[in-house]
Parts: sequence; C-alpha cells; structure tokens
Amino acid sequence: MAESTAPTKVEHLLPAGLVPGPVELSLVVPALNESITVGEFVDWCHQGLKQAGVTGQILIVDSSTDSTPQIVLEHGGEVLRVPKRGLGRAYIDAIPYIRGKWIVMGDADLTYDFRVLAPFVQKFREGAEYVMGSRFAGSIEDGAMPALHRYFGTPLTTWILNVIYGSKYTDIHCGMRGVTREGLAKIDLKSQSWEYASEMVLKAARLHLKIAEVPVKFYKDREGRFSHHRRMGWMSPWIAGWLNLKVMLVYTPDSFLLRPGTVMLTLGLLLSFVLGFGPVTIGPIGFNLYWMLLGLTCATLGYSFIQIGIIARIMHGLRPGVAGKLQRTLSYDRGMILAGVCSGVGFLLVGALVWRYVQEGLKLSQISHPAILGLLLIILGFQTFGFTLLLEMSQRVVARRDS
Repeated sequence: MAESTAPTKVEHLLPAGLVPGPVELSLVVPALNESITVGEFVDWCHQGLKQAGVTGQILIVDSSTDSTPQIVLEHGGEVLRVPKRGLGRAYIDAIPYIRGKWIVMGDADLTYDFRVLAPFVQKFREGAEYVMGSRFAGSIEDGAMPALHRYFGTPLTTWILNVIYGSKYTDIHCGMRGVTREGLAKIDLKSQSWEYASEMVLKAARLHLKIAEVPVKFYKDREGRFSHHRRMGWMSPWIAGWLNLKVMLVYTPDSFLLRPGTVMLTLGLLLSFVLGFGPVTIGPIGFNLYWMLLGLTCATLGYSFIQIGIIARIMHGLRPGVAGKLQRTLSYDRGMILAGVCSGVGFLLVGALVWRYVQEGLKLSQISHPAILGLLLIILGFQTFGFTLLLEMSQRVVARRDS
C-alpha cells in the first residue's frame, strides 16, 4: 500500500459511497502514523455505534506520512487531512466538518475501547453537556499506564483542578471524552497541543456545563506500536504535565489570587491604620514599625492580586455576565474618585513630614508612622488609577470581542 506525504492544507476525504448528512454522534479522533492500529480502530467505532443504536460519523483527523488515511477510507471512515500543528489544533480544524449533535473524542491506538459507546450516549440523552471518561472508575490493563502517571501525576493534577474549580473529576487526563456540539462551541477551544485536555475539563467546570463521568477501559499499546510520548523521549510526559498545569493556571488566576489577595489586603490595611499614628502594645505583644511595614507589604501585594484576578476574570470570559457586573460596581468615575482621595490624603500625610523635615533643618529626630501610612495611600491611589484605566480598556476589548 502506498504511503502518504505530510499534508500541507486541510482536505476532507470521504469513503466510497458515503453521502454526508446529519448524524447523532460524531467520533472525532486525531491520528499520526497509526497504520498498525487504525483499521481495527475504525472497525471498533462501527461496532460501538451499532451497539449504541445511534447514527454516526467516524472522522479521523490525520497528519500522517504512512498509509493511515488510506486504511481509514478502506474501513469506511472519513479522513480530514490537516498539517501537523498539534493535538489541540487537530480538534479545532475538525470543528467545521463535525456533523453530529454529540461528539466523542479519543485516540486511534486501540488504548480506549470505542466498541463501548453506549454509556456516553446514555449520558447525552440524560442531558449531559460534557461526558468525561474515567480510567480509574473503569479498568486499566497491566502495563497500560506508567506508575508515575497512575499513582502520582494524574491523581495530583486531578486533585489540583478539583480544588481550584470545585469539580469532582476522577481522571482529568483520560483521552476518551464526549461533548455536545453546543458545549464545544461554549468551550471555544484555544490550546494547540496536549494542554487542550485540561482546557476542556476546566472550561466545562467553569462554564457550569452539565458534567457526567463514565467508566472506560484503558489498554496497553499493541505489539509493535509505541505511544507518541515514548516516541518523543523520557521528557515527553513531563512536558505534557507542565503544559497542562500551565493551562490550569492561565485560565484560573482569579481563583488563586482573589481570595488570598482579599485576606492580604484586609490584614495589611488593618495593621497599617492601627499603627498609622504610633506603636501599639496589646498585652505582652508590641506592634511597632516592623509590623507596619509588614502591613504595607501585605496591602500592596494583596491589592495587586485582586486587580490581576479581576482583569483575568474579564479577559478569559469564563464567567458569563461578570464584565457587566464589574462595570456597574467598579465604574470609571468611582475608580478615579477613590484614586484621587487616596493619593490626596497620602500626599497630605507625607507633606506634613516634609514640612517638619524642613523646619528641623533637614533632619528627622524620629520615625513618622503617619508618613508611612501616607506612602501606602499614595501607592494604593496610583494602583487604583492604573487599574481603573486598565479595567476600562479591558471591558472595551471584551465588548468588541462579544459583539
């Protein structure tokens, strides 16, 4: 069988006799040089669709240089030839060619059992918008998953995502997952590589899609076939994990900045204002200049955390309506007035110190706590000024994006 050359543009190939039309379930699966397994995999897909009792589409998104696309067509599957640009990019390229109202994704290497599609279909019929497969709730064949992934990497990153998003996933890295067409549009996939997996699960949680989980079977690689991670070397799993962690952090800075920032700002302001006119002693504990400097540091850092978290919440667009609520609460006028008041009071307090400094012959005999409080208010005032401008600009950018 003749081998293919690497595709340079998107090309949609149909098997002989297939007339495209609407279907219930689309199986959308990327493939890269999977000639060893892809023929049997497409057969599995046909079997799974038949047993689930649904009309279906088998769409293999292919960037191969071997005979993978020819084999897919011979077994009755559709081929979308795309340039090799990453796993996430393959799914993005496939979106215009998906004909089903439900979508199941996975791998073409026979590690996930596509003969068993009925649980996904059942959850879709029950109203689920995002159906996550779980190898831990199903079964994992001996040798299918490295111990580092099985007992450390996957459980740890799953726990981190659940803590951040309040979700209840058991296996966020499972490659077999389903989503409705409308749900996929809401997720608005952006990731180009492996991190698409984390982007999907975290966006499904943040957008409050109706999520369900189903057990899946996970098999080890067939004889003679090596996973893409193994082909890329021992660093590949670590790179994939780092990319997935990056996505978790990029799409949720508000989750780990707003609450800590609020605590730090509150504590910082409390210390700064209580000590703003001199040291305070409570029982055996003395609160002096060093406590005030700690308060100043906490206040400025906490306020910065809050600002970044709010801007992130607007920019990633995963909380519908949040931009409008913020615009009503944190308006331009209110921001500018607050910035002016903080800066003005701060300059008055610092000005009093400067006046005394001049009066005493350019010497200071003691530390001025009010002046330190004034410096904090000046910093917060200028932070508020810059944040108000940035907030106004970001809201206009979002408005243009949504229009």
